Amino acid sequence: MRSLNSSLSSKDSSRIERGGGEDQMCYRASPFLISFTLLLSLPFLFLLLPCILPPLFPLPDTISPADELDDLSVLRRASASSLSHLSSSSSSPSLKIAFLFLTNSDLHFSPLWQRFFRDDRSRSLFNIYVHADPSANISLPPAGSVFHGRFIPSKRTSRASPKLISATRRLLAAAILDDPANFYFAVLSQYCIPLHSLEYVYRSLVTSTTFDSSIATAESAQHGVRLRYNSYIEVIDRSPRLWKRYIARGRYVMLPEVPFDKFRAGSQFFTLIRRHALMVICDRSLWKKFKLPCYREDTCFPEEHYFPTLLSMVDRRGLTGYTLTAVNWTGTVNGHPHTYGPSEVSPELIQRLRASNHSESYLFARKFSPDCLAKFMEITDNAIFEE
Repeated sequence: MRSLNSSLSSKDSSRIERGGGEDQMCYRASPFLISFTLLLSLPFLFLLLPCILPPLFPLPDTISPADELDDLSVLRRASASSLSHLSSSSSSPSLKIAFLFLTNSDLHFSPLWQRFFRDDRSRSLFNIYVHADPSANISLPPAGSVFHGRFIPSKRTSRASPKLISATRRLLAAAILDDPANFYFAVLSQYCIPLHSLEYVYRSLVTSTTFDSSIATAESAQHGVRLRYNSYIEVIDRSPRLWKRYIARGRYVMLPEVPFDKFRAGSQFFTLIRRHALMVICDRSLWKKFKLPCYREDTCFPEEHYFPTLLSMVDRRGLTGYTLTAVNWTGTVNGHPHTYGPSEVSPELIQRLRASNHSESYLFARKFSPDCLAKFMEITDNAIFEE
């Protein structure tokens, strides 16, 4: 028995030693398995992280800290300067329209706009401000031009980037700082044209009680005086593309400031009242989200979302929900609207572009190729400025 027990003990001991060795081999293999598992999970991490976090490395069109600080200084000065100025309920006859031109090329239709602004009697009705991309080769207007001396300090811009938002905020701040009488702020591009005379535009925005078909203006018409001023900005809350654009920086990046049900879209060419212009230049909360870079350029158009989202969140009742700039999206190419050529320019086209379902008329239109200028100059007095 003793020998059998000794034999069994010897065998058990041998098994234990072997088992221990096998266990040690398993433990030795564990780091390898962990590393291998992590390696296999990397593709999934690359797929999931963009849905959660913003880009780890800045993209070429991000705004530099120096530019950000420079802009912040101007925005703060503009905010501080306007504390005691006009409110949106003012009916003062000195109200002015600030025309804000955002361009990255020559102002192709400056001769047409020169005629639009030409009447010296109307000089007290408006101001002009131009933000021109300094990286573009732009010819400065000659002395005597309404655009001469109206260029503000500008920085580089690019489509589908927050730089266009910054440029618009610079224009708004410059106009607010320059003249406390600036009440309406109309953002335009070098491809925009006027559809009416300056007097018609001013009357429609400032004194008319019937131009805007909104309920607020209907109340004004009933009393015979202008009771309320609204901003003319497009606000779209339903679109099949909204979700992709919302998560363009990451699935949860916009939270908590901008939940998806508050995310809006709209044209970057709008006309704001002074109160809303101040809201834009004073904002810091939403800006810190919209200035973040996107992962894909084809789903990132912050300039089309920042303004309608911000203003609809703080004062939806004060927005008409539509723009005063007519545009043709038929046959859109790469997100650009139809560009009219010289053969399409006619008095009949002007009449069609004026037609609006929301107001008495559109006031501006885009997008036109530069070689349309000659045709416009032929028809301007009879088809555009003749009311």
